[in-house]
Amino acid sequence: MKTEKSSFREKNKRAGGYLLRANLKKWTISIVRGLLLFGLCFMIIQPMLTRLCTSLMEEKDLYDSTIVLLPRNVTLDNFRIVFDLTDFPRSMLNTIWTSFLVSIFQVASSTLVAYGFARYDFPLKRFWFGCVIAIIIIPPQTIATALYMNFASFDVFGIITAIRGSGLNLHGSIVPYVLMSATCMGLKNGLYIYMLRQYFRGIPKSLEEAAFVDGCSTLHTFWRIMLPDAMPTVLSCFLFSFVWQWTDLFYTRNFLSSMSIYSNQLSTIVSRMSRYFSSNSDVPVIVPVGRQQQLISIGVLICCIPLIILYVFTQRTFVESIAMSGSKE
Repeated sequence: MKTEKSSFREKNKRAGGYLLRANLKKWTISIVRGLLLFGLCFMIIQPMLTRLCTSLMEEKDLYDSTIVLLPRNVTLDNFRIVFDLTDFPRSMLNTIWTSFLVSIFQVASSTLVAYGFARYDFPLKRFWFGCVIAIIIIPPQTIATALYMNFASFDVFGIITAIRGSGLNLHGSIVPYVLMSATCMGLKNGLYIYMLRQYFRGIPKSLEEAAFVDGCSTLHTFWRIMLPDAMPTVLSCFLFSFVWQWTDLFYTRNFLSSMSIYSNQLSTIVSRMSRYFSSNSDVPVIVPVGRQQQLISIGVLICCIPLIILYVFTQRTFVESIAMSGSKE
């Protein structure tokens, strides 16, 4: 050890103190980086831990000033109450398959459109890409009235009206979701097109040219050469789509108001609390604000748990897809 210290002193002396300054800089950066990461992790994890501890408290613990975080009386009955208020598990199952279906359609349509923007020239290309950017910038609330009227009396070139005498009312079904996602007008579709377009533009054109020389058609080249390379970005778009669809309220309220969706159930949970707690009594029950916030926190925690599980499992797949992506000779 003494030999190493003396050797370091000698080297540092010959370098004019450079080694000591470099080590001090490295240690300072490591300490600051560690503190920043700890702070960021605490900011993300602390609200979840607070909600978890609050969810395990009995109602009397909420008003006990001596209890800061850990409950004195632990109970799981609060979860049962939230399950009843949110129509769990039916609302959760509906949310899962709806989010999955919409995400599949969004990613499929966005990938094809992005590939076309990145690799082909066609009339008014810049104008149409400007429309894609407009989808990202303009909030969907600005077209809420038009969407409602369009799907309340849906028609295609007057064909449905000519056959039935009136358009189709698609509200309350999954059809508007599917149609908008398949035509790249769904939630955040413009962002997915932009991300995938930027990725496809970065792939060398020599890959496509080599595939064409080998006799591959345009579709075959896209399916066998371009798409496997783009899987990391496609997977990222799918995860973004699934998460945003999971917590969406705008489209679910407009089109799926008659369907039990967890985000809808959670947004209206307060309006059902009084009726729920007074079901066994003739006198209306006024739910205290603290109790309302506790049950809302439990609902939010339940909403986050599937997303955390999804991230844990897809993170490994995402890393593996990055490691396996690229050109293979």
